[in-house]
Amino acid sequence: MAVLAPLIALVYSVPRLSRWLARPYYLLSALLSAAFLLVRKLPPLCHGLPTQREDGNPCDFDWREVEILMFLSAIVMMKNRRSMFLMTCKPPLYMGPEYIKYFNDKTIDEELERDKRVTWIVEFFANWSNDCQSFAPIYADLSLKYNCTGLNFGKVDVGRYTDVSTRYKVSTSPLTKQLPTLILFQGGKEVMRRPQIDKKGRAVSWTFSEENVIREFNLNELYQRAKKLSKAGDSIPEEQPVAPTPTTVPDGENKKDK
Repeated sequence: MAVLAPLIALVYSVPRLSRWLARPYYLLSALLSAAFLLVRKLPPLCHGLPTQREDGNPCDFDWREVEILMFLSAIVMMKNRRSMFLMTCKPPLYMGPEYIKYFNDKTIDEELERDKRVTWIVEFFANWSNDCQSFAPIYADLSLKYNCTGLNFGKVDVGRYTDVSTRYKVSTSPLTKQLPTLILFQGGKEVMRRPQIDKKGRAVSWTFSEENVIREFNLNELYQRAKKLSKAGDSIPEEQPVAPTPTTVPDGENKKDK
């Protein structure tokens, strides 16, 4: 199974990969890379090349070339996340029903400020993140169960709108543990987020399960208050925030889920 999954992912991505490789820039880069390997490994072309190997063999990579190739490979994998499908089989995109409003870099602030009586739960995600793709059906199911007039669910792609990631302090690094990030907004202000961030700016481990989201964000209580707000209309004063779990943790603490 460990071998079959990458093969299936590779076959599935062949059409997109072929269109990608057909571009002159990538085609020329691939040819230059292949030419370097051929010249270094193929006699008699490699016999005249300098080498720093102890055995003096000019037809094999020396330690300096190996380090350079490993460094360049790591950079390519980090900069071009699409190549990660060669290593892992990403979960399919969720295409089911949901009550979620999608924001861009301009509409998110406008919507949060438009009616401060409305409580928002917003997911900050990136399409390239496996964790975000796995959480998508869970978040959609929560929106179907709890969405109402006074409690809304939203999403914003911080991989696409980098200004939003900076504004709300959500890291989009390939090595980050902050994707996805859920933030609860009440009165247009952030009340809590998961995962939490410690004093050194590191994300504290947290499992994005349906039970954890319901418990940590007090969704049942938020839903009941929002229903009362929608029934009473404009005569109801602005609701008081539900007391959440503290958003800061001691430095170095590793929170475990119950």
